[in-house]
Amino acid sequence: MVEWYGWVGFVATVGALFAFDLGFFHRRAREVRYSEALLWSALWVSLGLAFAVVLWVWLGSQAAGEYLAGYVIEWSLSVDNIFVFVLVFLSFGVPGRLRQRVLMWGVVGAVVLRLCFILGGAALLHAFAWMEYVFGGILLVTAARFLLKRETGRSPQDGPILRGLRRVIRLTDDFRGERYLVREGESVVATPLLAVLALVTVSDVIFAVDSIPAVFAVTQNAFIAFSSNAMAVLGLRPLFFVLAGAVRRFHYLKASLAAVLAFVGLKLILHQAVNVPTALSLGVIAAILAAGVVASWIRTRVRHETSTLAS
Repeated sequence: MVEWYGWVGFVATVGALFAFDLGFFHRRAREVRYSEALLWSALWVSLGLAFAVVLWVWLGSQAAGEYLAGYVIEWSLSVDNIFVFVLVFLSFGVPGRLRQRVLMWGVVGAVVLRLCFILGGAALLHAFAWMEYVFGGILLVTAARFLLKRETGRSPQDGPILRGLRRVIRLTDDFRGERYLVREGESVVATPLLAVLALVTVSDVIFAVDSIPAVFAVTQNAFIAFSSNAMAVLGLRPLFFVLAGAVRRFHYLKASLAAVLAFVGLKLILHQAVNVPTALSLGVIAAILAAGVVASWIRTRVRHETSTLAS
């Protein structure tokens, strides 16, 4: 059990890192170069792995292993979230220089909401042991959904979230720089940037329904669950700019994510009868994701060679 000062110290450290990122490097809205996004992604991943070392020294190898398993699960599921972000930005025609600012505030909202979800989930698991089977069932259903879901091509602008927002406040037809709200006459109206932010935040909440049960499959320590989620989500913003152009090349991404969710779902349901060591869980998850990446690369390479020969 981590005492309250451990929570305060972690949240304060993460807040300071994020404030430094925002205030020093990303103060102005601008387009993010690929090389810069790659550098920041590497930095956040390094910080995430460094925190595993801190946990090893502080709480022991078991806690560090559980954190790494949760971190890898959340990081891999965040990649699928990028599909949604790309669709939202393209649908609204968000200028490239405004995208990193929207993602920044979306990440802040995601971290706060995940803290609430994780504390609530931990309380349920401690109060009702049968909730483990509920969480495991959610993961198995999600795995099936990943395999069976087809792209509909429907625009986010036709979705219920935006329709609900329009009932609350009027939206302008165009962007107004970096502003989310503007005054027109005596009324305050929202710009499309606020709608994009709402969609990004809510989409992350929807994905949290999958990822929160998944992290509880590898640890029931609320602090480890939250810290692994927070460190992975904080690296999502630069990861978007790294993968946005290449994400469609990962043809077997959904299949590998479905396999990961099915594995951790079964682990959660059967953990009373079958004890799977944390190190083995981490190895299986990493192997599944690596197999998906390699299979996608081979498929792309074969199709490229086939098209070259045909031409």
